[in-house]
Amino acid sequence: MPTVEARPGPFTFAETSTALLVIDMQRDFLEPGGFGESLGNDVSQLRRTIAPLAAFMTTWRAAGLPIIHTREGHLPDLSDCPPAKLERGAPSKRIGDPGAFGRILIRGEYGHDIIDELRPAPGEAVVDKPGKGAFYATELQDLLEKGGIRSLLVAGVTTEVCVHTTVREANDRGYECLVLADCVGSYFPEFQRVGLQMIAAQGGIFGWVADSTSVRL
Repeated sequence: MPTVEARPGPFTFAETSTALLVIDMQRDFLEPGGFGESLGNDVSQLRRTIAPLAAFMTTWRAAGLPIIHTREGHLPDLSDCPPAKLERGAPSKRIGDPGAFGRILIRGEYGHDIIDELRPAPGEAVVDKPGKGAFYATELQDLLEKGGIRSLLVAGVTTEVCVHTTVREANDRGYECLVLADCVGSYFPEFQRVGLQMIAAQGGIFGWVADSTSVRL
């Protein structure tokens, strides 16, 4: 079984029961001119993850190991978007409003889909989620159980929001998680730093942290 030199200590996983979970690498969040940038965010902070993640996905696929992708977004009628989420943000820049890549975070729109550089390969699962966490109101738990998955390598955006929420949910469900530090990103460098520290704190309270280059298959 591969062992990764990670924080707070070595992370060992069985290839037969481990999946790579790629969270929300969507145009609305990562593309220049998109929703994320329209809010004043520096999308280069997220885009720095693309090259290392693409390289790692190539290696992971070559080993015949499973990849699961997620996309955050809502039904066109917004029936799955609670007011507490829908009313966030400035008017005309809220979920469902017109954006540069279609209606913001609406399933089926161009901006909702995964960036070209990281597009899912045929047969790879894509989980559409209405919340920050990948387990809430989705089929992810069933996919993992059917695949015999007990460990997750986690990548995606943003570190302090959807990645953190998903890793916390996974931890509560008994999954061991290794967060790939160079393959997760935040618009805010300080949030990135502290978010990763929080995962590995107190002996790995939510999981382990290491760069993707530390993983040897």
